Amino acid sequence: MPLTSTRTGPDWPCQVKHPGSYDWERSAVRWLRELVPARYAGYPALIRHPVLLARHAHLQVQQEIRVARTALQSARADLPRLGLPESVIEHTIKLYAAEIGQLQHIARSVRAVTTALSDGGGSGSGSR
Repeated sequence: MPLTSTRTGPDWPCQVKHPGSYDWERSAVRWLRELVPARYAGYPALIRHPVLLARHAHLQVQQEIRVARTALQSARADLPRLGLPESVIEHTIKLYAAEIGQLQHIARSVRAVTTALSDGGGSGSGSR
């Protein structure tokens, strides 16, 4: 019986196979585990239930976005007090802005994978 594939959009992570393809949930779990701290990635409940892992990855990425925004917003006030030259401060501000953009893309990717896991029964029923 051929496997069916769900359409994916531009936010679908290239590290994750398309939903419905062979072993796609395993690739999703592998990618999601990279987004959470190592101590969480080994918790059996998160591994057995990919949707739970996706939820935690979503929370993790949202927190990282908050941290990067705080760092960006406070950079002009805080970094000069550290004795850093203006060129380093400007580079750091650009770095934070770029990181926020990247994290927002990752957040959209996590949402896409979460939706596919939810629609495909990614509850960890032994299909990996």
